[in-house]
Amino acid sequence: MRPFTAIGGSRSEPPPTTATPSKSILRPSILGRRKIDHVSPDDIPPPPTKRRKVLIDEMNNEVIEFSGRSLDQVNQEVRRALEGHLQGQDSDYDSLKEMFATENRRTGADVGEDSSPKPQELKRYILALTNCVPLLKNRACNGLVRNILQVSWLGRDEEFYKVYLQLMAALVSSQGSYLSLVLTMMVEKFPHTRARDWSVPDWAAVSRAVMRERLHAGLRYLLKVFPAASSLLRTLIVSKFPFADDAPRTHVAYVKNLLRLGEYAEELDLDMIDLILQRLVAIDVQMQVDLEDLDDELTTSVAYALGQSSPSASWEGDEDAPDDDEDDNESVDSDESDLDEHEEKVRTVKGHIEKLDAVLDTLFEHYAPHFVDPESDDAYYRYALLVQSFGKNVLPTYKSRHTQFLLFHFGQLSDRLRDTFVGSLMHIFTSQTRPAFVRQAAATYLAGFVARGAHVPAELVRTIFNLLLARMKAYRIKHDAQARGPDMKRHQLYYAQVQAALYMFCFRWRDLIVSAPEFVDADDPASYLGHELGWMQGLKEELSSHVYCRMNPLKICSPAIVEEFATLTHKLGLMYIFPRVEENKRIRLSQFVSDTYGNGGALRDTAGGPRGEEDHQLDPYFPFDPYQLPVSKRWMQGNYVQYQSVPGLNVAVEDDDSDESGGEDGHDTDVVDDTATASEDEEEV
Repeated sequence: MRPFTAIGGSRSEPPPTTATPSKSILRPSILGRRKIDHVSPDDIPPPPTKRRKVLIDEMNNEVIEFSGRSLDQVNQEVRRALEGHLQGQDSDYDSLKEMFATENRRTGADVGEDSSPKPQELKRYILALTNCVPLLKNRACNGLVRNILQVSWLGRDEEFYKVYLQLMAALVSSQGSYLSLVLTMMVEKFPHTRARDWSVPDWAAVSRAVMRERLHAGLRYLLKVFPAASSLLRTLIVSKFPFADDAPRTHVAYVKNLLRLGEYAEELDLDMIDLILQRLVAIDVQMQVDLEDLDDELTTSVAYALGQSSPSASWEGDEDAPDDDEDDNESVDSDESDLDEHEEKVRTVKGHIEKLDAVLDTLFEHYAPHFVDPESDDAYYRYALLVQSFGKNVLPTYKSRHTQFLLFHFGQLSDRLRDTFVGSLMHIFTSQTRPAFVRQAAATYLAGFVARGAHVPAELVRTIFNLLLARMKAYRIKHDAQARGPDMKRHQLYYAQVQAALYMFCFRWRDLIVSAPEFVDADDPASYLGHELGWMQGLKEELSSHVYCRMNPLKICSPAIVEEFATLTHKLGLMYIFPRVEENKRIRLSQFVSDTYGNGGALRDTAGGPRGEEDHQLDPYFPFDPYQLPVSKRWMQGNYVQYQSVPGLNVAVEDDDSDESGGEDGHDTDVVDDTATASEDEEEV
């Protein structure tokens, strides 16, 4: 098995995108309006027709041409306004601030009004301000700078975009404190999905793709010129991440921009993956909590609501949707008094499911091209980052149900990737320095991956099963002689290992058979019944030693898993453990609680009647149980093992062993998953 180390991969940058500039409209300077009002129309000289001002674009080494009023004239007006402000004369400075404030407030209805600058006029002021940056670095000009940063610069033509970006770079160069303001303004555009978020009246429409290309070209430039931008971005992308109750399209847009940022900011790769998985797993767990709190009627309503949804071609929706088109699963507002409690719960849970579905589907789609060649260094680099982030954010989180399937899906595409994931889990599981609950989680993930992975080979199944048996044996030899009986608090890691082994056996028992009669059909589980089977060496003896040891793991493990394991081992001729199962039904776990009665701990632990017994048993939780998010489940096709019960197996056991069972439900061990996203065609263990 290969060591778990991350390596870098080469990145390619997307081609530049351009937009056709709209026609220039010229008019006199706003700052000079008061003087012109007092001049006779006959005294105004005719506008120049051939004079052109040329600006060298240092960022792209291009020449941008502007026709119209001399840039020197605008430079003089802007400089006069700034110098006057610094000397306490604010008239022209206030007019300049108001011009940008008006530009930020105007809508399509304001086009043509005298109070707002003409489309191309603002460009000259941006150029003039760039030339006057030494004056803008004074804190007294912060108000003007903040107004400038609110200008819609991504929805105009390519020339405006370039000169505006130059102004941003010049501001940061002159005053380092402006870097935070500039980056904040840019990151705040990550959630934008609708054209109205970036479009500018009377300018040619700019598509979402072009807008994002410009945004990231600007960020890439700033990161290249100002190395300090990386550390600031780490903080900003966390603080600006959408809230949990924001719309799915908002989360998808933000995640897409984070992933795009990672294409050129390699130093932020792991930070962004950490952030995405951290927020994703929080939604995942909250969704599970919500579903567990719902009764059957509400669960049915959620399932029906999901069935009625018709996802659009894009999770972000139509970028040209009108303002009143908000049918995109927005969160329930507190003032929506027309929704009763039932409807509100249904809508909230449905929103969480769709949000999780949307973001996971986006992540699968983003990573898929990188794994076209799963043996490539790029694929390994991407997967190694996911594994690192998984260990920090997903593994320690209890009851995450879907987020981990990113590792499950891509980890089966090659031996190298599979070994990376399995090797990481084995390292954590066997590490004595890790907390017990993390090691327990690693054992559970290891068993779940091996049990459910359709492309996990039989050799690896036997390797992992032998590892579990070896760890179980070492623990049993060390602690069983002193054990009073089953005690989950004292031996929880041991019980987790046993349950993981039982779970693996239920799914992959055919891979633990090393020899069988020739007429046995490997694709027909029933064909194994009634025949002599050659099991992996030492399997029967080792499992028996744990079944009948003093720590009694069968009493602590989930009854559903124990029942299925007992049924399979009996009918396959491996061992007969039903007497032990029936004996355990008469044992009260509360009598083996490790707390002392002196401090009242045992009394508190045993309170609650039957519910108290369940608290001393392991949950039947395995992280790769059925994935049923409506849209993104398509990525599981072909690499997921559905549980196969042996036809007639449970009925036969009930007929043969009814005297020993004594249970009201006999040995019917089919367990139905109790969430709205449960599989309808799988018999759960």
